[in-house]
Amino acid sequence: MTQITPRDIPAIAFHNLTDEGYPPAMAKIFAARGIENKVQLDATFAHLVSFEYLKNAKTMAVMLADAIAARKKLLVIADYDCDGATACAVAVRGLRAFGASIDFIVPNRFEYGYGLTPEIVQLAHESKPDILLTVDNGIASVDGVAAANRLGMQVFVTDHHLPGDMLPDAACIVNPNQPGCEFPSKHLAGVGVIFYVLLALRAELRNRGQLTEAQGRALPELLDLVALGTVADVVRLDQNNRILVQQGLLRIRAGRACKGISALLQVSKKSPEKIVSLDLGFTVGPRLNAAGRLDDMSLGINGLLTDDEGVAMGIATQLDTLNRERRSIETDMQEGALAVLDTVNPQDNFSLTLFDESWHQGVIGILASRLKDKFHRPVIAFAQANSGELKGSGRSIAGLHLRDALDLVSKRSPTLIKKFGGHAMAAGLSIDAADFDAFVAAFEQVASELLTPNDLLQRIETDGPLDSSGLTLEAARLLDEQVWGQGFPAPQFDDDFEVLNQRVVGEKHLKLQLATDEGQSIDAILFGHNEPLPEFIHAVYSLSINEYKGAQTLQLIVRHWE
Repeated sequence: MTQITPRDIPAIAFHNLTDEGYPPAMAKIFAARGIENKVQLDATFAHLVSFEYLKNAKTMAVMLADAIAARKKLLVIADYDCDGATACAVAVRGLRAFGASIDFIVPNRFEYGYGLTPEIVQLAHESKPDILLTVDNGIASVDGVAAANRLGMQVFVTDHHLPGDMLPDAACIVNPNQPGCEFPSKHLAGVGVIFYVLLALRAELRNRGQLTEAQGRALPELLDLVALGTVADVVRLDQNNRILVQQGLLRIRAGRACKGISALLQVSKKSPEKIVSLDLGFTVGPRLNAAGRLDDMSLGINGLLTDDEGVAMGIATQLDTLNRERRSIETDMQEGALAVLDTVNPQDNFSLTLFDESWHQGVIGILASRLKDKFHRPVIAFAQANSGELKGSGRSIAGLHLRDALDLVSKRSPTLIKKFGGHAMAAGLSIDAADFDAFVAAFEQVASELLTPNDLLQRIETDGPLDSSGLTLEAARLLDEQVWGQGFPAPQFDDDFEVLNQRVVGEKHLKLQLATDEGQSIDAILFGHNEPLPEFIHAVYSLSINEYKGAQTLQLIVRHWE
């Protein structure tokens, strides 16, 4: 059952915003997202939280400045998702601009798994670096850091994942979620953390009189990468993250994106000047992620590092092909999973845990996300790994902090989970194949304790109805200018409509002409549905701009109907 729920609109915030000049429709939208005044919507650098509050950022900056002066060799240990790839590119581009000798490696997920493992340390040691710099990983790499220390390499950890009970014995750790860190924006992505470290390094080099004017301008040019990694990692878009994303989008729209992002936009048939935050998450990010899911993320990182337009386009084309392959694999896996579920009623459970020996390790996270959306309960999908292990990827719903739930399973059954890590809404883990049934039971037990039946109701939050003053092309343009994403959801509305006309387009979509109660006729589209609608519907919809032969018109995208 789906429940359409209007968002709460705090009256004081609404009145503050209207007093400051916002139209009532926009004031309602922002007030419902916790905005109380226009300052909270200011996306200029003046409101970016200072690196001074980020624990150890200044310390790491001093250590990096010393390393650059001593011509020490740095090696970035990257992660194989979009956040890790962009973080790696920011680290390499930024540190090279400051004069560092730096290279990178990224673990192949199918051979080495995630993070700074002892095996990756051994591989890194072959190139004889003085310092290993982790990006988007490392906070849980206790054994890997110990191995690096034994081999005489220092480790600088930059990460944003939640720490475990023990921190690694690294030379320096920067992570807004580590104990004792007072940084107010706990939702920085991995790419945001390394960007902050570079901000601190720039200040340190300036204090030493070792910063040229060109070096001082280098960091803002990395904000396209910061924006992409932040949106793609689905971290909460608090004001600090919205500033980073907005500033990155402004650079992309101005034609100042790196060659790799420009090429990815071109193969995606997206115009840079019209790109919005959702394009980063649903168009550019998946193509970059495809390298880490099916092949080797080094391909994607090299695409972000090159300044050669031809090389960038060649890599982007490969990534686009990989993404098509990923979608095909995902479709097959989803069909297989749903076929299995025909014999099981997931409504009887608080969680859903699945395994199929034919599933691909690189796509189980997307599968878990799709099933979570369909059945609205925590889902963990497992695939076959090496040495009798299963690799799992999980996605959760509001009400169950997935990493904490796995931690509880681990505490109750210490030998059940070999390793795990992640966030509230997404996590990864590995178990022995022989323990699959035991894990299913243990995870279901924890889920049943942490969730209530009410938590499992599928809810669609909306911003209520829009009158004719809000159903305009201008309103759609105004909404497009904002940064929307996790924790700051794009507006969607609900209302009653008469279906005046409908026809199937592209074999599986419905092109609609709807009429409001006020008699306004408006175009709409319902994707992935080709069966006729009844004459009257209640629809959840969002505003979009449809372009045809150079003309722009308002179009509703129907998200749900009944």
